[in-house]
Amino acid sequence: MKGNLSNYPEEINKRFKLMFDQKPLLIRSPGRVNLIGEHTDYNMGFVLPAAINKSIYMGIGKRTDQEIHLISIDLNDQHQTDLQTIIPSGKLWPDYVLGVIQQLQKAGAQFPSGFNIIFGGDIPTGAGLSSSAALECSTGFALNKLFSFGFEKIDLVKMGQAAENQFVGVKCGIMDQFASVFGREKHLIRLDCRSLEYTYIPFNDDDIEIVLFDSKVKHSLASSAYNDRRAQCEKGVALIQAHHPEVKSLRDADEHMLLKYIKPAHEETYRRCHYVVSEIQRLLNGCEDLEKNDLESFGKRMFETHAGLRDLYEVSCPELDHLIDLVAGNPNVLGARMMGGGFGGCTINLVKKHAVKDLVKHVSDGYKKLTGRDTEVIIAHIENGTSRID
Repeated sequence: MKGNLSNYPEEINKRFKLMFDQKPLLIRSPGRVNLIGEHTDYNMGFVLPAAINKSIYMGIGKRTDQEIHLISIDLNDQHQTDLQTIIPSGKLWPDYVLGVIQQLQKAGAQFPSGFNIIFGGDIPTGAGLSSSAALECSTGFALNKLFSFGFEKIDLVKMGQAAENQFVGVKCGIMDQFASVFGREKHLIRLDCRSLEYTYIPFNDDDIEIVLFDSKVKHSLASSAYNDRRAQCEKGVALIQAHHPEVKSLRDADEHMLLKYIKPAHEETYRRCHYVVSEIQRLLNGCEDLEKNDLESFGKRMFETHAGLRDLYEVSCPELDHLIDLVAGNPNVLGARMMGGGFGGCTINLVKKHAVKDLVKHVSDGYKKLTGRDTEVIIAHIENGTSRID
């Protein structure tokens, strides 16, 4: 959902005045990065995301009838329906909005009228920065404000996830929506995916940049492999549960259990579970590093995560591995790993600020030589979560 406008709020205001003769309520909802903790969310572990300076911008205003008018600036497309006809649109992008409307209705929200929405944003699609979650969260936040429904932020997070799970049909975890709503400037969020308890972890970015290199690929394996990995984790838990019924997820398992009950039964399942159990502990250790402002130790754990995703969980791909190899051993890169579900998308890199320009050239040239592809470079700054724009 990435467009090329430099000022979305200004453009949305202008279009609202032209099309609907009204001044909209303006909402910004950010995308997210995840520093460490990959494939741990559906295993009831921890994740460590942050909201970033790439966002969906939404303008919304009331109508005098029951109609819903949705306009995407970036796609130059629109969709119309009404409050009584919340069904899949057949073209995906409206469904992220319609799914949230459905969740609000299920939760008892009484819409006194229809509404107009115009939105756009600068979150690159396909890079794993959660443009869909940002659209869901901006919708929930905007409607909650416009009609004074009184839902709490955590309610809107859950509705966004439910909309994607049930209406769009993507079985995502809750991390993306949570980070988009609860983000805080200069902080990461250590989120417990089982209890939804969270802690803000300070992140000192005075001397470093978060640099994303987009591989510009998405292999067809991605969705099927994701489902396979979830099934393998569940299989591992079942093997342990036969002896330890108190173990409900890999969050409850330890390496001794994996070696005793899973490894003799199925080597591949053991490797998958070993990665997850290690990654949960790696994240907790990484949070201790950050509390001490020890970014070097934290960065080393990011490289360890990539090795685990590549060798044990096997969700990397040659393009992502090339991007990591091009920065490995560089003293100006504190840490790097693939980010997201796998088989494409971005790598996330912690880079000393003075070295960013040279590194971008080195990686861009090297990646082009190795793959014949260009990489898109995104500099991500940690920002606050979903909010109203005055």
